[in-house]
Formats: sequence, structure tokens, C-alpha cells
Amino acid sequence: MTHQPGNANQRDPLLKTVEGAEKLFLAGRRNREADLESAVRFFLEFLRGFESFDFARPCVTVFGSARFPETHRYYSIARDLGRQLAASGFAVMTGGGPGIMEAVNRGAREAGGLSLGCNIQLPREQKPNPYLDKFIQFEHFFVRKVFLVKYSSAFVVMPGGFGTLDEAFELVTLMQNGKIERFPLIALGGEFWDQLVAFARESMLQQGTIDPQDLALIQRVDTAADAARAIREATASSPVA
Repeated sequence: MTHQPGNANQRDPLLKTVEGAEKLFLAGRRNREADLESAVRFFLEFLRGFESFDFARPCVTVFGSARFPETHRYYSIARDLGRQLAASGFAVMTGGGPGIMEAVNRGAREAGGLSLGCNIQLPREQKPNPYLDKFIQFEHFFVRKVFLVKYSSAFVVMPGGFGTLDEAFELVTLMQNGKIERFPLIALGGEFWDQLVAFARESMLQQGTIDPQDLALIQRVDTAADAARAIREATASSPVA
């Protein structure tokens, strides 16, 4: 039997899809009634997410590009990571799409773990992957990002583009400013991160835009096993894990 992941949109008659809703909201000044209508949509989208994601086990969110094919080594590493995390007792959450996200969800499913996705409709490449036990289809990026952070006590960032970096930098900013706990944030992908780390040390740190201790907010590892081990060790004694 083919597994069909749950889609919260199919059960939510209160929130009808409006194409380009986020773009309309951010297009500039509008009348007050239009903004209030958007605020209701935000609330309903949050409510749908809270009703849909109800699980007890600790969770790890993994970020990464949608563009790596199954034959790419990063896909293989991500699939192994999903297996390792599931075998360690973690639920696994991703953006729900292809590439790295698919690989992580696939590995988690293969290891018998809970595989979750927070999907969003984009002009290219973003469709729910077939390895999700449950997913939510979001309309607004910022709402989706809240759910990718809210349920997890550890995070892994794998190679990706602007979206992946945006998610990673937002996590670092939240930790830096005490808005969330200093959860494990693991950068997995080897040499992919070399130039970014060099920029942080040689430009940002040298110019005083970050402090030396900020560099420790992200831990680099080389293998999926190293990432899973670091998360197990960091969350073993954590009261929020």
C-alpha cells in the first residue's frame, strides 16, 4: 500500500487558498480592512499548524537545498542523517520538499522514525516529497519558519542556497539575542561551509559586527554520524529536549 501523507489543508475549510497571498500582503501600503483580513489568515494558518503537529518525541529540524538529485553525495549524507536521527529516537522535520529535505525524510522513514514536513508552494521545485508521515502546506514564509523552529530542540544545516542561509542566520540571531535557547545548531557539509566561516572570522569578527563567542553558536561536523552524536550529547541533559 502506498503511504499518503496527511495534508492539513484538505481538512481546513476556513482557510481557502489565495494565490500570491504573501506577495499581496507585502506589496506595500493597503487599506486597513485588507491588512486585518491578512491578520486573520495568519492566525488560521498558525491554528492549523498547532492542530496538525501533535507529537511527544523530541524533534530535530534539518535545512538544506531542494536542488540536489538522488545521485548527489549530499543527498546520500542527508539520507544517512535521517536514519541516524530516527534511530536515536528523534522525530525529523524538514521543509517537506525535494533534495536534501526528501533525503532526510526518506532516511527517517526507512529507520521507522516520525517524518514531518512544513511545505510551501514556490515558483519552482517545491512539492511535498513522498516520505512524509504528516505535512502542512503553508502560504506564508514567516509562519512556516516559526513551525520549523518551534517544535525542535536541535537543528542541522546542510548545503543550500539563500533560503537555507536565511534559516540558519535567523536561528543564530534568535540564539544570539536570547529569543530561543542555545540549542545545538550543526553545520553538516564539510568544505561547503569553508568560505562562509572564513568570512565570519575575517570580515564580521574583524570589523566587530559579531563577538568571538558568536562563532561558537554553529558547530561544524563532517558526517551524519557526527551530527547525530553531537545532538544526542547536547540534548541528553537538556530539560527542553
